[in-house]
Amino acid sequence: MNNFFDAANWEKAWKDDSLLKKMKKAGVDPTRSFDHKAKTFNEQSFSEEGRKRTKRIMNWLEGQGVQFENASVLDIGAASGVFSVPFAERGAHVTAVETSPPQVELLKENISKFAEDQVKIVPEPFENIDVQTRGWNEAFDLVFVSMCPVIHNWDSVEKILQCARKFCYISMPASPPEHSLVNEIWPLVTGQPFHTKHMEMGYLLHLLYLKGYAYESLITREMKTTEVTREAALQEALTWLRNHRLPVDERNRNIIADYLEQAYPSGKVVIHEGGRFGKVLIRLQDQNMYTKED
Repeated sequence: MNNFFDAANWEKAWKDDSLLKKMKKAGVDPTRSFDHKAKTFNEQSFSEEGRKRTKRIMNWLEGQGVQFENASVLDIGAASGVFSVPFAERGAHVTAVETSPPQVELLKENISKFAEDQVKIVPEPFENIDVQTRGWNEAFDLVFVSMCPVIHNWDSVEKILQCARKFCYISMPASPPEHSLVNEIWPLVTGQPFHTKHMEMGYLLHLLYLKGYAYESLITREMKTTEVTREAALQEALTWLRNHRLPVDERNRNIIADYLEQAYPSGKVVIHEGGRFGKVLIRLQDQNMYTKED
């Protein structure tokens, strides 16, 4: 039971259980793993349903005291601007960090309506940025990291917190992902039902608690439905196999392709995906006050 309150033990456990570590071991480059879905993700993000989801999260942030007018925001893993754009629309000055070339091109298009200095794009991996040298130490009113693999252990969290002056928002999966296509094809390839453990949110929350941070947290279940071509579904299934270190060979490709042809004769594959997602807003001002008084 003593280990429950031992922060060093939790830090080590997270480092050993990191999803990013598993992705790299499987030969997946996390900075480029989303390239093939950039256009589809952009369309979903700026659809009516996507904008409603973004607005819900921003309204929650404002309800916790975050103000966007004239605020400085660091958006890490900005993608095509799903949050950078509405941040700027509410008057924030945004620094958007994004490494995927197709995402960067879409981001440039989406921010073209703003003044030149309102949204600045930094096309570099955040892991490679020296916070002190760049002048980012406590430089931003809000640091925002949504569903981005840059969060993979406590050291990465500390680097992100270092950039924040007032608030830091982090969202991560809070349960194994739900994906109808994977549930369908996984047993055909492996002979077993799909099961994975992805609970890094638990490490984050517990370490924030042990280290004395003040924060608000929220866990919701969110699902979305998309329709893709059989070829796109095949590529998505193969990416899942690769991410889980299973062979992406001719045998598995044929198994999946044959299944998709039989199960979806129209050529359109309907995918239901989502799961439980955790959101955390860390109040750095409260932490700084606590530290100084202590």
